[in-house]
Amino acid sequence: MPLTTPRRSALSEQVIAALRTQISSGEWPVGSRIPTEPELVEQLGVARNTVREAVRALAHNGLLDIRQGSGTYVVATSELAGVMQRRFADADPRHIAELRATLESSAAKLAAERRTERDLKQLDALLARREEAWASGVAEAFVAADATLHMAVVAASHNDVLIALYADLGEVLRDWLREDIGEELTPAAYMDHGRLVEAIRARDADAAAAEAASYPYLCHPERLTAERAPR
Repeated sequence: MPLTTPRRSALSEQVIAALRTQISSGEWPVGSRIPTEPELVEQLGVARNTVREAVRALAHNGLLDIRQGSGTYVVATSELAGVMQRRFADADPRHIAELRATLESSAAKLAAERRTERDLKQLDALLARREEAWASGVAEAFVAADATLHMAVVAASHNDVLIALYADLGEVLRDWLREDIGEELTPAAYMDHGRLVEAIRARDADAAAAEAASYPYLCHPERLTAERAPR
């Protein structure tokens, strides 16, 4: 996808926009390594310095992490997501659980009221993918599948502001889940999400909200009560 070649500053902005699109669209998912500098130079048809400047700009804004000797990795889907991740990296786990319960229960309630047949097909597919990820025994695959299902529930609310806010908090919530699950999947980490999907299917808003609100507090509840005593 060669780009046009106007003045240097405008070209750099084009490259930044092109890379940002690859990230925000999911073409380069969070956790993945982006193409090397020579590969980007060839793909974009611009000079190495322009690519380097764009990558550094996105790293500064929190979307990319440049790891010497390893490559450059996607760490957030937007500038705001990167800010959120840094801002709440050391947040009290109880407060993260309360935030999740508030956002996800509201989204589930709206999803039950507004869901479409297309939403239900998506939820069914992602629920099945979540089960497959659990069966694989790979913790990171399960975290990704679980987070994607929750995002789909929020998307089914058809509230653009809620969807955008939840997406920007996505990495904060995934980090929280990673810490809870650890490096290996254990029976204690598993929670059935089938009841949530069925409540949304049945348009039972109260049941959907209650089900979604309960999940954050079932994730290693001892962490929410013992790790940090109330101040």
